[in-house]
Amino acid sequence: MKLRADKPSDILSRHNIKPSYQRIKIYEYLSSHFIHPTVDCIFEDLKDEIPTLSKSTVYNTLKTFVKANLIREINIENLEIRYEFNTKDHGHFKCNNCGNIYDFNIDTEVFLTKELEEFQIDDKNVYFKGLCKNCTNKI
Repeated sequence: MKLRADKPSDILSRHNIKPSYQRIKIYEYLSSHFIHPTVDCIFEDLKDEIPTLSKSTVYNTLKTFVKANLIREINIENLEIRYEFNTKDHGHFKCNNCGNIYDFNIDTEVFLTKELEEFQIDDKNVYFKGLCKNCTNKI
């Protein structure tokens, strides 16, 4: 028996999010673009396909998705919020030259110490910065 993947509209409905055309398109974009996009990037990539799209709609939709735990907000640079579809704990590497962000697997439980035993941890982030292998090979 072949399992059928859930449609974005079904996923949004299950999370009590009205599946408007714009929300579905933003969800589809995030589920197929693992580039850790910003609001501006999503808006620029979708504005021709959705002429009625505004940056406010993108921003509000992303906030709704984050609140429903459908996507994750990451902040590697102080004023730059990016979004990603992968909500499982993992690390990020940002290239100082090209600006690309790469995911890598890491056991975040290793970083827990006795000093944090009585703390409630809501989010775990591991970030590295440097030169990615593509930029290193160009030097």
